[in-house]
Amino acid sequence: MFQIALANVRFPGNLADSVQIAADAIQGAALAGAAIVCFPECFVPGYRAFGRNVAPPSSDLLEQAWSTIAQEAANRRVAVVLGTERLVHGSLVATALVIGADGVLQGFQDKVQIDPSEEGTYAPGTDRQLFRCGPLTFGVVICHEGWRYPETVRWAATRGAQLVFHPHFHEAEPGSFRPTSFADPRNTFHEKAALCRAAENTCYFATVNYASDGSPTTSAIVNPDGTVLSVQPYGVEGLLVGDLDLDAATGLLAARYKPA
Repeated sequence: MFQIALANVRFPGNLADSVQIAADAIQGAALAGAAIVCFPECFVPGYRAFGRNVAPPSSDLLEQAWSTIAQEAANRRVAVVLGTERLVHGSLVATALVIGADGVLQGFQDKVQIDPSEEGTYAPGTDRQLFRCGPLTFGVVICHEGWRYPETVRWAATRGAQLVFHPHFHEAEPGSFRPTSFADPRNTFHEKAALCRAAENTCYFATVNYASDGSPTTSAIVNPDGTVLSVQPYGVEGLLVGDLDLDAATGLLAARYKPA
């Protein structure tokens, strides 16, 4: 069994706050026995949503934040999938930074498929890659690309990923449905898509959101057969921990996919 943690944390007040929350969550993941912890989309410094006061991007400040979090990862011997952002050739990209349990930065998975509402804020990435944490091989898809583009998860599963992390940002809109059970038929398609991404690829799918009042989606770990392993209560801040049987993540259905 391989234990992972999802940091269902509050939206940070500023960059320094995001670093402190991340450090606390890494410590909590270590105490729980998790080998790796994943944070929501752009958690450092915070997703640039309408109405959110996030300071202008700074490569120097981001690198300082990453260094601090990497040191905490090394101190606690916990790998990290950190939702963050970075400047690439002058353009701001939503990304996930993967940090090993030794504190070494393993690389970035940029958000390749961006939502139309993000145009003008974030630029799309171009490449996909896999990462390792001990016996675990995993990929990362970020928010919109995981919900709407099945091929992003299939890319990882066909290359040996037993797990795909899905950091996202999703908060309540006025008058929206407020769920209390995962994949409620009255809710939007988003959580049902999480079930599909796992089942159609025979891999684990771990989706992680911010904790917010009325949250329309929550953090959850989905088994390779599309059933739910564990779910975080909606809007409740905390770590969601799950034990994965990596032998169950065969990638069978992903491997059988034949493009038309």
